Amino acid sequence: MVKPKDEPRAAWLDRETPAEKRKRAAAIYRRLDKAYPEATVALRFSNPLEMVVATVLSAQSTDATVNKVTESLFRKYRTPVDYLASPPGELERDIHSTGFFNQKAKAIRGLARVIVEEFDGEVPDTMEGLLRLPGVARKTANIVLGNSFGKVEGIAVDTHVHRLARRLGFSDSDDPNRVERDLMALFPRKNWFHLTYLLIEHGRAVCDAKRPRCEDCVVNQLCPASRVPTGPKR
Repeated sequence: MVKPKDEPRAAWLDRETPAEKRKRAAAIYRRLDKAYPEATVALRFSNPLEMVVATVLSAQSTDATVNKVTESLFRKYRTPVDYLASPPGELERDIHSTGFFNQKAKAIRGLARVIVEEFDGEVPDTMEGLLRLPGVARKTANIVLGNSFGKVEGIAVDTHVHRLARRLGFSDSDDPNRVERDLMALFPRKNWFHLTYLLIEHGRAVCDAKRPRCEDCVVNQLCPASRVPTGPKR
């Protein structure tokens, strides 16, 4: 369903049937997949513990900043016990540049303690187990499950995925969990993992929060929030 020129967003979405929305979603997925075939997680890690810690650090920070911090952090802290044994203030200093370092250090120590006490020192490989870790919600759990264990239980809704889901008319909720359910209902399970990174890449490259470049967008004709009536510039 291509967006008619100058038709209000609300009117277009109101008359779109569920079948048309699924068809439009599939077309958007194909175009984004063609545009970003190598889309994947940008955080660097070599094991599930590093993936958990890196994802916690990425909140309100950039992946580039986190990767710079974890380059030395992961050499220093190799096990959950290492994080627990860190003197007061030391871990905070080590992760300072990622922002909100006091809260993040508290979460990392908390999840390390639960991993040691409840999971024999190993990061759990289930959604239920991961959600028991302090600082870990469904977004982080989905990222860890998909990238560390090859398990797909849902869609990681970060700020980019949330913004694009709303702009593309896939969800009208402010609740990330509801947005995730809306996306899961719209896309086949086989696409959930890759969809996360396609939306993140497009959000970073084109669909900026403040200044979206609709004129360069490969899905602008399928987007109810598009500011231009024609296809992308060639």
